[in-house]
Amino acid sequence: MTASVVRTPVAVTTWRPELPVDVRMTLGSMVRGGADPCHRYATDGSLWRTSRMPAGPATFRLTQRGLHEVTCEAWGLGAEEVVASLPDMLGGRDDPAGFDPRHPLLRDAYARHPGLRVPRTGRVMEALIPAILEQKITGKQAHSAFRWLLRKYGDAAPGPAPAGMVVMPTSEQWRHIPSWDWHRAGVEPPQSRTVVTCARVANRLEECVGLPMEDAYRRMRSIPGVGLWTAAEVASRALGDADSLSVGDYHTCKIVGYALTGKPLDDDGMVELLESWRPHRYRVVRLLELTPAAHPPRRGPRMTIQDHRRH
Repeated sequence: MTASVVRTPVAVTTWRPELPVDVRMTLGSMVRGGADPCHRYATDGSLWRTSRMPAGPATFRLTQRGLHEVTCEAWGLGAEEVVASLPDMLGGRDDPAGFDPRHPLLRDAYARHPGLRVPRTGRVMEALIPAILEQKITGKQAHSAFRWLLRKYGDAAPGPAPAGMVVMPTSEQWRHIPSWDWHRAGVEPPQSRTVVTCARVANRLEECVGLPMEDAYRRMRSIPGVGLWTAAEVASRALGDADSLSVGDYHTCKIVGYALTGKPLDDDGMVELLESWRPHRYRVVRLLELTPAAHPPRRGPRMTIQDHRRH
C-alpha cells in the first residue's frame, strides 16, 4: 500500500447546522472497536475517517467548534464527494420533531446529549460488511476479524492520515479474498459467503440510498444471509433511519428492558415496548446506549458472551 504525501486538502468545507451536532456522538456507531483502521481520534479532538466514495478513496478530518460548526478537510479522489455529503453524514436530514422521551431516564439522556443525530453516510457496503461479520459472534471477535482483513486488503489512506489508517477494500477485492484468509481472520463460512454475495451485487445495494426505506430494507433482505438485524444495522448508519431496530441483538433488548422497565426483556417484549416510540426507536436505543445508568449491572466474573443475533 502506498499513501499519498500531499498535505494540502483537496477539498474543505465548514458546515453550520441549525440543530446541534456532536460529531463524535453521531458517528460513534461507525467505529468498530478501539483499533478500527478506518477511524482515529486525535489528541487535538479531531476525528479522522476514511471512506471509499464513488470517485475513489478519501481521508477526511472533522473538527468541531461548539455544537453548531464543523469543518471537514478531505484528501484523495473522493474528497469532493465527502465534503458534499457532510451534512447528511452528520444527520442534517434527521428530524427529531415529534420525539417524546417520556420516561425519566430517557428524558434525562435526551437533555444530556442534544448533539446526537442519526447519520446518513450513503455508503451501504461500508456499513453492511462489518455488520455481516458481527452476525452470531461477539463484537470483540468481529472487530478483530474486520481489522485483520482491512490491514491485509485495504488501501492506504490518502493524504496525511494518522499512521495505520486504511480505506476499506473495493467490492471486487472483497469478492476475491481466498477461503484461507477468511479462516485466518476468524470469519465463519456463512458470513464470508454472505459478504462475497453482497460484493457481487454491490451496485444494486448502494442504490438503497435512493429508495424509500421499506424498499431499501426489502432489497437488502433479498440477499441470502442478510436478515432484519443486519439490514437495521445498515439503515441506522448509511440510510439515516431513526426508526431502525436491531431485533435479535444480545445486548439491545437487555438494555432497553432494564432501562425502561427495570427487568430484562426478550426481543418480542422489546418490540412491543418500543412500538409507541415509532418512528424514533433507533433514537431511543442509541440514547440508552450512551447512558451508563441504562445498562444492567454486571454480576460476578465477566464471561464470554454467546451472541445470538439473527441475520
